[in-house]
Amino acid sequence: MAGSFSAHVRRVTVALFVLQLALLPMMAIASDADPEQDFCVADPNNPTIFNGLVCKNPALVNGTDFKSTVLATPGNTNNPLGSMVTAAAAGQFPGINTLGISMARLDFAKGGLVPPHTHPRATEIIFVVEGSLFVGFVSTDGTLYATTLQKGDVFVFPRGLLHFELNVCDGTGTAIAALNSQNPGTQIQAVALFNSGISEVVLEKAFGLGEKAVQKIEYAVEAVYKKP
Repeated sequence: MAGSFSAHVRRVTVALFVLQLALLPMMAIASDADPEQDFCVADPNNPTIFNGLVCKNPALVNGTDFKSTVLATPGNTNNPLGSMVTAAAAGQFPGINTLGISMARLDFAKGGLVPPHTHPRATEIIFVVEGSLFVGFVSTDGTLYATTLQKGDVFVFPRGLLHFELNVCDGTGTAIAALNSQNPGTQIQAVALFNSGISEVVLEKAFGLGEKAVQKIEYAVEAVYKKP
């Protein structure tokens, strides 16, 4: 009987080990895949769609493909949030295609806010160029980790966690962000919940609100995030 039990334990242990080995490739590609060549400048004119961007013919690549001025100009903060995020991901900066990195410029008017949002495919680190920012993220157990940053400070937001940035100085603010994905993705929570078509019944139950309260929030979110 003891021998039979021991054999069963060994079979279970071996099965778990095999399962772990099978999952290793999936774990390895959980973030951007490693490049298979020196570079792969994205070709915005190629209509082919797949998980990434098509490479430009290397014979047509030159030094200017690895330069971008997309972050040189301050973003227009004349909007309800008083902020503007300018991305330099593969879609805006073809030279970083397949390199697993991207950047963004965050511009703030006085009191400007980059609202709670997530990047499902990247960890983000920001550097405060000017101003003072109150920033924070919420862990999966619901704990808020927040602090105030001054010029020259750096702060990191772990991958996939809800986070925000609020300008708390008397003037404008600017920060530069770096992310470890060429296409980090951004999901703004207010839009995802109240401007995506989720049933109002779901929202009423989820937030303990009545129908009119949910509709009021939906109208407010639509007004704040409407496209110009």
